[in-house]
Amino acid sequence: MAVGVGGPAPDFTLEDVHRRPVALSSFRGERNVLLVFFPFAFSGTCTGELSRVRDEIAVYDDGNVQVLGVSVDTPYSLKVWSEQQGFPFPLLSDFWPHGEVARAYGAFHERAGVATRGTFLVDTGGVVRFAEVRGPGEPRDQETWKRAVAALRG
Repeated sequence: MAVGVGGPAPDFTLEDVHRRPVALSSFRGERNVLLVFFPFAFSGTCTGELSRVRDEIAVYDDGNVQVLGVSVDTPYSLKVWSEQQGFPFPLLSDFWPHGEVARAYGAFHERAGVATRGTFLVDTGGVVRFAEVRGPGEPRDQETWKRAVAALRG
């Protein structure tokens, strides 16, 4: 079951592409966070989605939103992909325990062993303000993310 709007966002600490720990709680009181779970680095749909976030990063920066991409890929593969694509936001590895954070958010495809296309906007107080989980191959509408970010600003 996916984490619901209005509830607390499960805290976590995952490694970024440089193997440095990044905790969701480290943003509390400072920045909103857009968690973008995705199945695979290097896949066409995931590259397209995260490239659009990259190209429209000003929308998130203007809303005081830190984007965090999360997948079950290793930090090493995420690093290569991030460098190739020029992503200006951290990619986090939910590799081990395998998919633990994705499971906590209800964004894990058990049979395939990967994160689904889950998106969660967490405010500075740690409360989920937007949540969606899409199945494999089901594209996301990023305009809904932008409307959720705009709603945070009032």
